[in-house]
Amino acid sequence: MVDTTERVRPAWVDDSLFPFESRFADIDGHTVHYVDEGSGPTLLFLHGNPTWSFLWRDVIRALRGEFRCVALDYPGFGLSTAKPGYRFWPEEHADVVTAFVDALGLENATLVGQDWGGLIGLAAVQRRPDVFDRLVLANTWAWPVNGVFHFEAFSRLLGGPPARFLVRRLNLLVNAFIPTGHRRRRPSAAEMTHYRRALGTPRRRQASAVFPGRVRASRAFFAEIEAGLAAISHLPALIVWGDADIAFRPQERERLEATFTDHETVIVEGAGTYVESDAPEEFVAAMRRWTTAHRGTD
Repeated sequence: MVDTTERVRPAWVDDSLFPFESRFADIDGHTVHYVDEGSGPTLLFLHGNPTWSFLWRDVIRALRGEFRCVALDYPGFGLSTAKPGYRFWPEEHADVVTAFVDALGLENATLVGQDWGGLIGLAAVQRRPDVFDRLVLANTWAWPVNGVFHFEAFSRLLGGPPARFLVRRLNLLVNAFIPTGHRRRRPSAAEMTHYRRALGTPRRRQASAVFPGRVRASRAFFAEIEAGLAAISHLPALIVWGDADIAFRPQERERLEATFTDHETVIVEGAGTYVESDAPEEFVAAMRRWTTAHRGTD
């Protein structure tokens, strides 16, 4: 039996926590859930693991009066459903995001990517350079990390069979990553419920279980992104960095800064991996300030 998500918003989604209309698009056989709020310059928000568009709710709520805020869930995450045979690899997610950009006819857009969303989003930017004008990158990377002990150890530990079993049976990544990725505040019980219910069955959790192992296994895809960075390195970039992140270190931030020379960096002191959810007011303030400054240079 194939585990599916209906093309309707499930009852467990709290309208007060996620006060947006849920939309669904058929993208290459997948049912992709997304939100499309507000009007103005387009912001495309991409999440990482084990999150979904819910991660961006505070930022979208604050910015939808000034921007068109678009945020999707990758197949298997959030309220999206993957077609049979989908492997949940980041390179496959990049294909879906690129097709989604085409389907919505996005233009003059800013990528806003966090964790895997930065890397997946940069692949889409390289494939559709005429669509994207700017980048906002938060605690992410864009190159192979094979041979780097910090990432190798993570991938081997959480990408191995025992950890994958625990992810599928006990929702390990949601229960571990969401709390530890918030260092400035503690996620509420209601927030945790939304992350758990989005990956509410062992079959659904396969999407989350796959990612850690791909840190090593998707080396060719990462190398492709790395090779394409020179072609987009001219794009203005805002780098927002939670400095209490245990996953992404100053080394990753410094390499992004060296890659995108027209950048501004905002360090959010004490914030974790999910800086946009951990310190949304500071994240929003940084985006507003940076966007206002660049409007005069277009």
